[in-house]
Amino acid sequence: MPLLSIDNLSIAFGAEKLLDSASFQLDAGERVCLIGRNGAGKTTLLRLLAGEIQPDGGELWRQPGLRVATLAQELPADTAATVFEIVAGGLEGLGALLAEYHEAAHRLADASTPEHLRRMDRLQHELEARDGWRWQQRVETVISRLQLPADTPLAELSGGWRRRVLLGRALVRDPDVLLLDEPTNHLDLETIQWLEDELLEFRGGLLFVTHDRALLQRLATRLLELDRGALTSWPGDYANFLEKKAALLDVEARHHAKFDKNLAQEETWIRQGIKARRTRNEGRVRALLALREERRQRREQLGKSSFALEQAEMSGKRAIEAQNVGYAWQGEPLIRDFSTRIMRGDRIGLIGPNGSGKTTLLNLLLGRLQPDAGQVRHGTKLEIAYFDQLREQLDPEQTVLDSVAGGRETLEINGQRRHVIGYLGDFLFTAQRARSPVKSLSGGERNRLLLARLFTQPANLLVMDEPTNDLDLETLELLEELLLDYTGTLLLVSHDRAFLDNVVTSCLVFESDGGIREYVGGYADWLRQRPAPEPVPAVKSKPAAPPAPKPPRPATPGKLSYNERRELERLPARIEELEQRQRELQAATADPAFYKQEAAVVTRRLEELRALETELEAAYGRWEELETRERAR
Repeated sequence: MPLLSIDNLSIAFGAEKLLDSASFQLDAGERVCLIGRNGAGKTTLLRLLAGEIQPDGGELWRQPGLRVATLAQELPADTAATVFEIVAGGLEGLGALLAEYHEAAHRLADASTPEHLRRMDRLQHELEARDGWRWQQRVETVISRLQLPADTPLAELSGGWRRRVLLGRALVRDPDVLLLDEPTNHLDLETIQWLEDELLEFRGGLLFVTHDRALLQRLATRLLELDRGALTSWPGDYANFLEKKAALLDVEARHHAKFDKNLAQEETWIRQGIKARRTRNEGRVRALLALREERRQRREQLGKSSFALEQAEMSGKRAIEAQNVGYAWQGEPLIRDFSTRIMRGDRIGLIGPNGSGKTTLLNLLLGRLQPDAGQVRHGTKLEIAYFDQLREQLDPEQTVLDSVAGGRETLEINGQRRHVIGYLGDFLFTAQRARSPVKSLSGGERNRLLLARLFTQPANLLVMDEPTNDLDLETLELLEELLLDYTGTLLLVSHDRAFLDNVVTSCLVFESDGGIREYVGGYADWLRQRPAPEPVPAVKSKPAAPPAPKPPRPATPGKLSYNERRELERLPARIEELEQRQRELQAATADPAFYKQEAAVVTRRLEELRALETELEAAYGRWEELETRERAR
């Protein structure tokens, strides 16, 4: 039985139908990747399935009581809300209450006034009445697994951390269906790996949109393509889809050519002289009118993007040189003793966790920031074009035309004058779309617009900070080809593993304590070359009581001493006693009232439980050791 399904669903914005009599169902355990061109309607379909908007026609069915969680494509605007408030907000109707209790409990130590205590008592009663303690534990578990700073305002976090917060908001509901729109945007490589593992374990239905080909290959059980309003299901992986789709488009092209030839013949017949019109077959005329209508309603396959970079004069052989550069933020070293020499034509990728300092390093290399130590020198004739990670260079109130041309009608690209409408057509913007405001564009369309504007600037040093976010797969592959043919120097920050492998020639990797090391090749090459992680030493738990004196070594290796035999006799009773105490503590911590106690009491009981579990494990190990030696006698 499906979790949700749509049948003959249609929705249009303006004259164009984004969904045209589309049908689809999602079953439990399926991981379906939704693919299609930017602006084709992928986000609209996800919003329909989530119930955020209503279709123009058709049927949308969900299992009764179905829990659906979504991850939006766009990051939230800067807000004073804390991470806890936003994650808890994923629990409709209960999130605000949990956030209020969390804030009140956080202030309890500093403001234990009678009024504050009465407020805490009211909140505790409300939570108990609405089964809130269980969901509070769920919120705290998700925050812990994502390693989120619960009490930090969202406005203080980077794009990657904000993305993690939204993931937490989606996962906290323990949903039956998960709808993810570009879930890897702004995530670092480590978090993407974690996300892959989490989604592989997800037992509900998953429908996701992604440009990350490595994620798609590992996760998707099938592909769902949205093309010109129609939904088509493709079993198999992305490589199989590309092969089958090319064959389908070839058949479609032959069919359209045959149809157009027949239509042209009928148009010639209808335009014959007076005599022919007097004797013409009225049935044939009606058939021609039907052919004209069919041709009018045909939705052609969109053309391919066509990018071309405005090449600047060649720079000097040495583009940038850094010597012993150091930089700290709020007393913490981000970059330490970094030296490199970037030569003309190098294509360098920057790899590191979110917050490690990749964008800071770019700004240091470009001269936008001054290092605390060391120096950065630029070569001659350097002209820089910079692609912004958060699209801050776009004014949402401007039209697409004005964003690129600034009121001009023509642009000069590589010595040739081009009309701005024609230039934007290379980036798949129709004349009508080119006159639309930026705020009406999808995430992928905004990325294409930023690329269109960037490529009008003459540059021999191209700096790109997460350029692949929101791009459709076809445009992404075209951008790869463009960068491979680019003769200038490239600095690239990306968390797209396949993109790094296909584009860069070396990687600067952020390691511990602000160190940066260079590796030849792309992401996969770095994985092969990086040093093996040092083994983590076992953490010894603090014993509950002073250890007993070491017994004398027995004369015979297999024989138990008198003290060891007595210890073996007493161990079963000791183990039973420890297990009974463990059951009591586990029952206490499972009671919602447990967390209404003072924080110090809760912490002490949880530490006692952890110490007890360690002691019980040691007792089992000791009993097994002594029992084995006793049987070996």
